Amino acid sequence: MTASEKSSGFSWRFAAAALIALAALFIILATIASAVPSNQWWIRIWDFPRLALLTVGLLVFLAICFIRFRWRWAVSATLLAALAYHAGHIWPYTVLASVEAQTIDITDDEREAHCFLTLSLNVLQDNRDYDRTLALIARENPDILVLMETDAAWIAAMEPALARFSHRFEAPLSNKYGLVFASRLPVSEGRMVNLTEPGTPSFHGILQTPAGNAFRLSALHPRPPHPGQDTEERDAEIAIAAMMTRDSGMPTFTVGDFNDVGWSETSQLFRRIGRYVDPRIGRGFYATFPASLPAFRWPLDHVFFTEEFGLYSLSTGEAVGSDHLPVRAEVCLVPGEGERLNTPEEAEADDAGDLEEVMQAYREDQVMERATGEE
Repeated sequence: MTASEKSSGFSWRFAAAALIALAALFIILATIASAVPSNQWWIRIWDFPRLALLTVGLLVFLAICFIRFRWRWAVSATLLAALAYHAGHIWPYTVLASVEAQTIDITDDEREAHCFLTLSLNVLQDNRDYDRTLALIARENPDILVLMETDAAWIAAMEPALARFSHRFEAPLSNKYGLVFASRLPVSEGRMVNLTEPGTPSFHGILQTPAGNAFRLSALHPRPPHPGQDTEERDAEIAIAAMMTRDSGMPTFTVGDFNDVGWSETSQLFRRIGRYVDPRIGRGFYATFPASLPAFRWPLDHVFFTEEFGLYSLSTGEAVGSDHLPVRAEVCLVPGEGERLNTPEEAEADDAGDLEEVMQAYREDQVMERATGEE
């Protein structure tokens, strides 16, 4: 081998080792950031890509086994610890974990009396391919429809589908937080509410199954963490929705784009405070965003229900032009049956303190915004 060939081989190995070390360092730093208890947007965004970080991190670890460089064993050990941290968060959302909501076994007559089908979709306000969403609604024929990011143009385009629902609540907005709730089931006390910040409506109402059993329904779409938007308002909105469920004492079904993932501390606290069941646990991620990148999606769009409900089916649909996939869920409110099928996570001793911290951070943020005139 000539000196030139040796030099070329050394340069290639050095470049590969440097690239692998940098990738490992990035994953380790992202993991550390995701573990920091903070509301800063640039920290909280690392809640989302845990599956992607785990997948890429495993590939980096395998590469370390074949590329030698200084400190590679220390780097690989630290990287493995980071991957274990991510795996611990997403483990419940794999088929290896125990199912939290058993599927209900029900006759056709009972299904017609006690069950209802919901379809939820963040349509992507700038998406103007209305026909695909209209076709989706016609195909699924849901009893309850929730559309998010709906401006006036979207509501007008959806009129042929919305006209088939007996109850409609609309908040058309051009800020990407418009909301439409439509139902064939009877609705009482339904209203759109800005729980934590203007221009971010959520729906809350009391509905009845065909058999006449009453339940609460909430549809949420809080704002995500991004530059200029930390998570105080989002976390508070999710927490307030959980408290509303807890205080109502009624069976509750909640759906929407939470701009949060199920394995985050915020969503976990929401589940325990509201005594919610997550039907994805033990079944899979049901990842919905971004629709165009199947290998790197995470679950932003959620379905939660209290233990009185029984799960009949849950699925994500095909892309219809939005950056989110639609979520289809059918549940049944059969007295006494849901409690037998579901095992909601038990409350933790520090949940009350964590809830107060969320609300205190929100109150302090509101005071700061008023003082700086940012409201």
